[in-house]
Amino acid sequence: MSDAAQPTAAEVRAAAEAVKTALDRHLAAVERRTGEDDPAVYEAFNELAAAAEEYDELLYDRYDEVTPFEIPGAEETLPPYTGPEEPNALSVLIRRDYAVAEPQRLLAQAQRVEAADEETASEPSAGTVHGALGVLFGEFEPDEIASRHKEFGLEEGDSTLWVTAADEPAEPGEWLEAPFEQIDPQQVVCRFDVSAVFDDEPDGEMDDLGADPELDGGLGDDEDLEPLDADR
Repeated sequence: MSDAAQPTAAEVRAAAEAVKTALDRHLAAVERRTGEDDPAVYEAFNELAAAAEEYDELLYDRYDEVTPFEIPGAEETLPPYTGPEEPNALSVLIRRDYAVAEPQRLLAQAQRVEAADEETASEPSAGTVHGALGVLFGEFEPDEIASRHKEFGLEEGDSTLWVTAADEPAEPGEWLEAPFEQIDPQQVVCRFDVSAVFDDEPDGEMDDLGADPELDGGLGDDEDLEPLDADR
């Protein structure tokens, strides 16, 4: 970073003062909390996280130093659950990321599927990677792809599973045009994440608002919730 782009010492000092103020506000909110899921505590936590992140970045840019602690960012937490106590419906949102590690293996597997299907054998679509992906995900359930990903030349990345609650089931076709929009974080009953960043932790990381930890089952927070869904 050039000297012109570096923050000034005054900016770093101001960021440090903001952290002190946020710490005082967070402690005051905790002391006045009205329950386990007090929204004032949640808001103060997010403000503290944002102030600490800003200070850490400026400190590093100016002095090439970091703080000895880490506060999770606001996007890494879920707000208090405000959904129905006894949900009559639920939605399961899943995102699984893969790297195409072995394209030739992927193509070969898709071609085998097409060769066994008399209806598609005359019009093959598995000659390209994106075509092969369409063939394989059309033939196999997402869970089977996940369990056999190495056979298909894929390498697992991060994954997440969110369970959201609702008072009533959605009408048929109601959300198909935009299935992953308008997700209310306060309707999330529980979520299960899998990521390489958790490798140093005993059992990964789970941000759970009431589920039994034994239900994790290795299922998998990209900042953007764009799950891969299967309607098959």
